[in-house]
Amino acid sequence: MAVATERHRASLRRWVAGTRPALLRETSFRRYWGAQTISMFGDQISSVAMPLTAVLVLNAGAAQMGYLTALLWLPSLLFGVHAGAWVDRRGRRRETMLVADLARFALLASVPVAYAIGILTLTQLCAVAFAVGLFSVLFNVSDSALFVALVRSDEYVEANSLIHASRALSFVGGPSLGGVLVQLLTAPFAIAADALSFLGSAALLRRTAAVEPPPAEGEDVGLTAGAQFIARSAIVRAGLCAAATVNFFTFAFFALFMLYAVHTLHVQPGVLGVVLGAGAVGGGLGAAATRRLSDAIGVGRTCVLGCIAFPAPLLLVPLAGGARPLVLATLFGAEFASGVGVVILDISISSILAAVIPNALRARVTGAFQAINYGTRPAGALTAGTLGTLIGLRATLWIAAAGATLSFLWLLPSPVPQFRMGEKQNPRL
Repeated sequence: MAVATERHRASLRRWVAGTRPALLRETSFRRYWGAQTISMFGDQISSVAMPLTAVLVLNAGAAQMGYLTALLWLPSLLFGVHAGAWVDRRGRRRETMLVADLARFALLASVPVAYAIGILTLTQLCAVAFAVGLFSVLFNVSDSALFVALVRSDEYVEANSLIHASRALSFVGGPSLGGVLVQLLTAPFAIAADALSFLGSAALLRRTAAVEPPPAEGEDVGLTAGAQFIARSAIVRAGLCAAATVNFFTFAFFALFMLYAVHTLHVQPGVLGVVLGAGAVGGGLGAAATRRLSDAIGVGRTCVLGCIAFPAPLLLVPLAGGARPLVLATLFGAEFASGVGVVILDISISSILAAVIPNALRARVTGAFQAINYGTRPAGALTAGTLGTLIGLRATLWIAAAGATLSFLWLLPSPVPQFRMGEKQNPRL
């Protein structure tokens, strides 16, 4: 009997190993993916807990919610180019990512500590958001180089699909858990879960081995080299314009979404977290579908599709009204469909950029790209705060959702729709 049981266990282990994606059988990528997954779950908890701390604990209004969201992304605009140049010259990307994880742990942990001793203020919350954003810039520009050190070019779509499947799963569990933690522990203590996620991420990254690209040397170390490459590349330039536009308007949208849901639609935090998490199951569908879409119609056309499918469903949110079940169903539908679109967009555009950006310029191009792309986020949030105060929340959400939906127009006249992975590309594209 014992021999039969052991054989059954061995057979089960072989079956599990055979069904596991090939990339997850590689130890270093599995640890890298695990670090990303843990961190993304924590981020989704904070995406609920941070704004609800401002709304429920510190009584923030529309303008202050705009400031809070803006400060989280302002470092990308201020420091993205410089961070990329510094990382390319320094090398040691994994080490930089570890420092960024530990710093973000300490910063976020300060929020529940300050609340527990009765000294938490909106000023501190905004300062934490800004500092977390600064270390996120360093992490992200380093991450782009570590990714290509771990993944072959023919695996970019598959690897991004795995990472964004985790992101989709975090969209399912993170907001739901965040809403429940806010309900049970209060919003500031829910932020502690995100702080702990950065410790988990650092522990796995520390054990991830990769042969990183060497530091940039010689003449090609200029601060503006990344921006110059973007200006020369029609593909990257069009992708940046579309991404920056969709980010400006969607961040205007999400800067006010929690306030609108809680104060206008009267959705309780716990229910809101569950609805958002359940709706974002669509992200898992998007992650599963992107590889097949890319193979069928090309990764470029898939990117255009995602650029439409992500923001268009958000038009349902300002339409929400009537009986409570109808309101919740409308929010569910908007989040589900938008979750499908955002994952399709993220996987496809990430894979395209990984394929066309040279290793020697990767951190600088990523930094310059994020300086503009993420830099539009605080601008969108501040615009939302101003418009929300002047014309109301619902009207501002209409404008934001409509503007984001039109962002795909940047891609149509560019080479992006014709782009396919694995084909030799003109350097100027």
